[in-house]
Amino acid sequence: PENIQGINKRIDEYARGIVSGGTLFEELGFYYVGPVDGHDLDNLIPILEKLRDNPDDKPVLLHLKTVKGYGYPPAEQASDRMHGVGKFNIGTGAQVKKAPVAPTLTSIFANALIDAATEDRAIVGITAAMPGGTGMDIF
Repeated sequence: PENIQGINKRIDEYARGIVSGGTLFEELGFYYVGPVDGHDLDNLIPILEKLRDNPDDKPVLLHLKTVKGYGYPPAEQASDRMHGVGKFNIGTGAQVKKAPVAPTLTSIFANALIDAATEDRAIVGITAAMPGGTGMDIF
C-alpha cells in the first residue's frame, strides 16, 4: 500500500543518514560503493571493471538500486511475484505451474507460524517485500 511505501521510504532515508554513505560497512572491513543505478549499464560496467581490476584484497560491497522486473511490465506490476520463476508465458507473464506432489517448505513454514501465532498472539512476522514467496501472505 502507498502509505506503507511512504513510511518505508522515510525509514530508508533515515537509515542512510545514520550509515552516512556506507561508513558502517567500511567499519566492518568492506570497501563500500554505492548506491549505484543497477539499470544504467553505461555507468555500472566501468564500476564493475574498476572493482575487478582493483589490487586491494578488501571485500567489496556494491550497493545497486534496481527495479524488480525492469523493462518487463508483468514483472514490474507484480511486486510480490516473479523474483525467481520457472516456465512462464512471455506475453502475459502467467506462470506455468505443475500440480504440487507434496507440501512446499514455504507452506509448511507458513502453517507452523500460523499455529504458533494462534497460541501466542505476541508473535509477529516480518518480510522484505516478498510475502508470497516466504509464506507470510498466508500468515
